[in-house]
Amino acid sequence: MAAIRTAHATWSGDLLKGSGVVSATSSDAFSQLPVSWAARTETSGGKTSPEELVASAHAACYSMALSAGLGRAGTPPTKLEVDATVTFDQVDGGWKVASSALKVVAQIDGIEEAAFVAAAEAAKDGCPISQALKGNVELSVEASLA
Repeated sequence: MAAIRTAHATWSGDLLKGSGVVSATSSDAFSQLPVSWAARTETSGGKTSPEELVASAHAACYSMALSAGLGRAGTPPTKLEVDATVTFDQVDGGWKVASSALKVVAQIDGIEEAAFVAAAEAAKDGCPISQALKGNVELSVEASLA
């Protein structure tokens, strides 16, 4: 069965001076997070952006995919620390999510570094959020063992 998740956004005003809020309506995990154009293109000023939410989704999804792959290989992780850096930039005269760079530091017993790097690359290519971004956004991963 398909899992359906929902969010709701409200925006007031024009793009440059306006602002809005976004809420996770299927889980109620967050509510009324403030968003603005300035938070996307300048400093966040305590507000989030669609790109920060994509980075959060990518980091969480990737950590699950990597954990699953390592577990299937018989080397489940003790801990994975994943950072995702999503870049929103002007490309060909318009704004675009240009890249999502993942960085993972792992604590895993009994794994060779080459096997870990291969698992990290496979998870980057296989995680569902990576699949949604693939072909439109440059994806990369930097993987190291703690």
